[in-house]
Amino acid sequence: MTEGAIVTTGGQPAVRLERHLDDPPSTVWQALTDREQLKSWFPCDVIVAGGRWEVGASISFLFPPEVIDVTLTGVVITVDEPNELAYTWGEEVLRFQLSAVAGGTLLVLFDELPPNVAARNAAGWDTCLDRLTGSTPSPDAWQPRFAAYAQAFEPILGPQDGPPAGYKGT
Repeated sequence: MTEGAIVTTGGQPAVRLERHLDDPPSTVWQALTDREQLKSWFPCDVIVAGGRWEVGASISFLFPPEVIDVTLTGVVITVDEPNELAYTWGEEVLRFQLSAVAGGTLLVLFDELPPNVAARNAAGWDTCLDRLTGSTPSPDAWQPRFAAYAQAFEPILGPQDGPPAGYKGT
């Protein structure tokens, strides 16, 4: 686990997580934007209208029904290949920043979100980013991460919610 942090931008809290990947930014960019590659690490299927990541394009996020019966929608808000990609994810904003570093790419993820879901999302994104780096976390890896993040974030952001209603995962 790479420890996440809380940052505030314009009063909105965001979870900040980072990972070092061995591939160059152009390769990591493909992992962030190619639907088939996203399926290997992102928590749901990602369908961009027209199949092109362009500012203003609508996005559908279809979660597997065995996990939760939810489909979120979003809109692409920033495309600066291969440096930055941002879009809304339901009522949140996900921002991926890529920087070339010796031996690969530094990926920084910001999830701007309601304060009460910061620990839950940090734990979930930690697990997803582990998969992106090639690790295979256990299905329940988010649980101890959630407990640690809840303990760290609660004094800053207040009580933290667990999984959403209808969640069927472990």
